[in-house]
Amino acid sequence: MDIDEFWAVVRSAGAGLDGRTGDDGEAVAAALVTRLAATSAEGILEFQELFDQVHDALYRWDVWAAAYLIGGGCSDDSFIDFRAGVIALGREWYERVLASPDGLADHPAVRQAAAEDDDGTLFAESVNYVASEAYEQVTGGDDDAFYEAMKARQHAANGIDEAREPDMGEDFDFDNDDEMRRRLPRLAELFLGPGEH
Repeated sequence: MDIDEFWAVVRSAGAGLDGRTGDDGEAVAAALVTRLAATSAEGILEFQELFDQVHDALYRWDVWAAAYLIGGGCSDDSFIDFRAGVIALGREWYERVLASPDGLADHPAVRQAAAEDDDGTLFAESVNYVASEAYEQVTGGDDDAFYEAMKARQHAANGIDEAREPDMGEDFDFDNDDEMRRRLPRLAELFLGPGEH
């Protein structure tokens, strides 16, 4: 599986869901599990490798700040779920977020969340586990079998078991409204309201 095939799987799973992830990502996750279970164990492991790559690329302070605004706060664990939610939106939105997380201010689900004071949109925990669930279905194994297979692949590819520390960009204070308005002006306006002029 290459990156184009990865995004095709995500697109097909998200078809008809309009980027809705307010259900903790369960609808898109169920569709992804079904789609992946129709492939092979090898294809599922390849999907997970690509998922990890695109997920890791979102591990940046500016993306975390966007999650903090949208979620009314965002812990380490919640940020994992937020990044899965961004991936579930599909390639176009994912690439827009990579280019500028403030672009999420244009997403209909984000605008609706701001209007309804919904702090759960885009946090899609279930999407993080689709490959392991599909792998269990295909192989009849359990959680451990999937993670052992992934660890073996990572070790074979890198010769190591540990990943490098990512470059998250410049850290800043998410609780400083002025700083958030400066860095993410459109999202800040949606979730913090207009600042003083």
